[in-house]
Amino acid sequence: MPYPSKTDRQTILSAAVKDLSRKGIRDLSLRNLAASLDLAPNAIYRYFSDRSALEAALANEAARQLELALRKAAAGCEPVTTIREMSSAYMKFARDKRHLYEVMMSFHAPDHDANSRQSLWAFTVEQVQRIAGSDRAAQASVALWAFLHGAVTLEAAQVFGENKPASGLEFGLDAWLMAVSGPEQPMKAHQTKSNKRTAKRPQDNAAQNGE
Repeated sequence: MPYPSKTDRQTILSAAVKDLSRKGIRDLSLRNLAASLDLAPNAIYRYFSDRSALEAALANEAARQLELALRKAAAGCEPVTTIREMSSAYMKFARDKRHLYEVMMSFHAPDHDANSRQSLWAFTVEQVQRIAGSDRAAQASVALWAFLHGAVTLEAAQVFGENKPASGLEFGLDAWLMAVSGPEQPMKAHQTKSNKRTAKRPQDNAAQNGE
C-alpha cells in the first residue's frame, strides 16, 4: 500500500501538537492520530515506531518552540533586560502551551533525540553568561531554570490561590540577579563560614561524650 503524499514526519508531528493542545498527553494515541489524518495506522508507525518515539519528538518540538520564543524576547536587549524578557516569555509559553511544556519537562529522551533541548540549554547558558561570567554560567542557568519551572508549577497548581503576591516573580529574579552579578568570592566565603559553624569541634565531641 503506497503512503499518501501528504504523509511525512512533520505533518504527523504538527497534528500531534494540535491533538496534545486539545486533549493532553493522556489521550495521545497513534491510532487516533492516524484517524484524524485519515491514514492507516501503519503510515504513522513508519515515522514513529511507538508512542514513546512520538513523545520524544514532541518534547524536542516543545524545546524548539520555547527557544524561538526566548530568542525573540531576547533580541536586541542588554543583559539584565534579556533575562527579564526571557523569563516572561518562558512563563507565557508554559501557560499558553501547557501540555507541550509538560511533555518537554517530563519526558526523558535519549541523548541522540534531544537536539532541540540541547540547543535550548546552550542558548540559555549563552545569555546567562553575559551577566554571570563563563565560570558560573552553567550553575546560574540551572538556578534560573529551576526558579522559573517552580514558579510555573506553583501557578498551575494554584497552591496559594489569591494570596500569591503578583510581585513574587520579580522578587525572585531580583534575588537571582543580585547573586549572579556580584563577585564570586563572597559566596565562597559565606559557604566556608557555614561549613565551619556546622562542623563540630573536638572539645564539643568530648563534652557530649562526658570526657
